[in-house]
Amino acid sequence: MSVKDSIRNAWKRLGGVEARSGGEPAVQRKTVALPSILSPYPSAQRALPKPTPANLRKFAETPVVRRAINLIKDRVASLDWQVRLKRDYTPQKVGYAAKRMATLRRTLEAPNDSDSFRTLIEQVLEDALVGGFGAIEMELTSDVEKPFELWAVDGATIRINPKWDGAPDSPRYAQTTGLSGSEGLIPLNDDELIYLRMNPRTHTPFGLGPLEVAFETVNTFLSAHRFAGKLASNSVVQYALWLNETTPAQQERLIRWWQDEIEGTGRVPILSTEQKPEVLRFAQGTDADLRLNWQEFLIRMVANAFGLPPVLLGQTQDVNRSTANELMNEAFHSAITPLARLLAEHLTRDLFAKRLGWAEFEFVFNELDSRDEMSEIQIQTALLAAGVLTVNEVRAMRGLAPLPGGSMPRPNPQEEEEVVNSALVQQDE
Repeated sequence: MSVKDSIRNAWKRLGGVEARSGGEPAVQRKTVALPSILSPYPSAQRALPKPTPANLRKFAETPVVRRAINLIKDRVASLDWQVRLKRDYTPQKVGYAAKRMATLRRTLEAPNDSDSFRTLIEQVLEDALVGGFGAIEMELTSDVEKPFELWAVDGATIRINPKWDGAPDSPRYAQTTGLSGSEGLIPLNDDELIYLRMNPRTHTPFGLGPLEVAFETVNTFLSAHRFAGKLASNSVVQYALWLNETTPAQQERLIRWWQDEIEGTGRVPILSTEQKPEVLRFAQGTDADLRLNWQEFLIRMVANAFGLPPVLLGQTQDVNRSTANELMNEAFHSAITPLARLLAEHLTRDLFAKRLGWAEFEFVFNELDSRDEMSEIQIQTALLAAGVLTVNEVRAMRGLAPLPGGSMPRPNPQEEEEVVNSALVQQDE
């Protein structure tokens, strides 16, 4: 039996659950999930490398792509975050809310014995940006102070069960280990794995990473960059020496004399011929031969695939002080904010709600709505003065602990001044 047949049989055994854990029959859908798997789209044969996980990770090590990945990954991983109650819940309704939030915070800061929160998230974001497959394994522990542990998983080895019945405790994923037989497929329930899909689509269960979108562009850029490097190092000769009416023996003698006596010695060559030799140039010998404009265009296409302005990848043309700030804000809201919210939603739904059963808590990144610190301070100050927000609500937005008496709204300055004036008038009377 081949590996393909064994995997297919394993999926059939794992997908044999027809009822939910509570004994209720599963709801059957009328439409077919992922019909393109049964009749895949025809793909044209191209003389380009396939965007396999190995090629994608190889391309991710090139300077331009690495710069784009690090801009997004490092910014998301360095964001301040917090665990808080959802809007529909209050500390009075949730028992031991402060203790549970402290437990979640402490466990996320050290998700396993070897990783911190940042090192774990960086691995997952790397796979999500490269191939659209970020995966985190979740396992419960018997320790009350550390109720779970998280591990980063190679997302390229995860396979998705298209016949998943929707129950959290039924197999939805499996990891292929490369071994033969049943050992080559490790089943994972829906509540045991967090699977980040970037750009989800209906015709495939897998996501689409930015590097997959820019794969052909990166391949073209590498080819143009190699050609320019060879041309700049004079390994590609762009001229020839034309000798009119010379015999092959004379040409061979001239070549040997040039290689033995002139080349690499720094001597001045002296020729005595009836006709002056002529140099034929195949190119102009300028920067246009390096195709620099073409390389700049390809860099812009890579930046578009990652949702970044080209200035962040080294393209400083058409950029001045007035437009640089707008481009930075655009990069933050188009590339960093969506990925950060996607990660936060998965941690809230898959880890807190499904795995732990603590659906009243949520994971949020701070400062995603406003990148300008002064603008955010002005908005919060105005809301405090108008009595819309309290001091503790503002402190919760910034990930700070509440203060005693900070849950009462501050009075309006005008109303406070009127109250003070009226009290002074009554005192004078």
